Amino acid sequence: MQIDTANGWLRGVRHCPSTHFNARPAGADISLLVIHNISLPPGQFGTGCVQQFFSGTLDRDAHPYFAEIAELRVSAHFLIERDGTVTQFVSCHDRAWHAGQSCFEGRENCNDFSLGIELEGTDDQPFADAQYASLIALTRVLQRAFPPITRARITGHEHIAPGRKTDPGPCFDWARYLDSLTDTAPTDEGGI
Repeated sequence: MQIDTANGWLRGVRHCPSTHFNARPAGADISLLVIHNISLPPGQFGTGCVQQFFSGTLDRDAHPYFAEIAELRVSAHFLIERDGTVTQFVSCHDRAWHAGQSCFEGRENCNDFSLGIELEGTDDQPFADAQYASLIALTRVLQRAFPPITRARITGHEHIAPGRKTDPGPCFDWARYLDSLTDTAPTDEGGI
């Protein structure tokens, strides 16, 4: 897995371009990584509905819950499925719509300066080993490309939108994830 620094798209992952993005504000840095979870329908995995949701093609009649969310314009930069498959929806250079109303260390509008990774999952189920492996590999690639993203600047949606969001939730093993990272990104390209 490798990032094309010219266009912000990763090589070695699936691409499913979303129209749910816009340009970052002029001069915005990319200095925060936000971890989320999502499943559609809620609690169901491997349906392909997350990809449809992020690309604006979700069939509102396919499930009762979809009628509530079909008109939302939401995206993330990346999705990691239960089997570890990584899909990219938005260039890292662009502003995906994943954080909503949010604040990190006193700085509002986290979408302006962050990258968003969605893990296929729920707040109350453990994540798969394959997801941690892909998340760690992806994070290392992103840290090399965007050095301001140190361990201290990796957070959960629940931390930047407390009271409004709860993901990635209590089943996400922060120690397992963060202990695998360093503030000095490795030099090998690695891969998944």
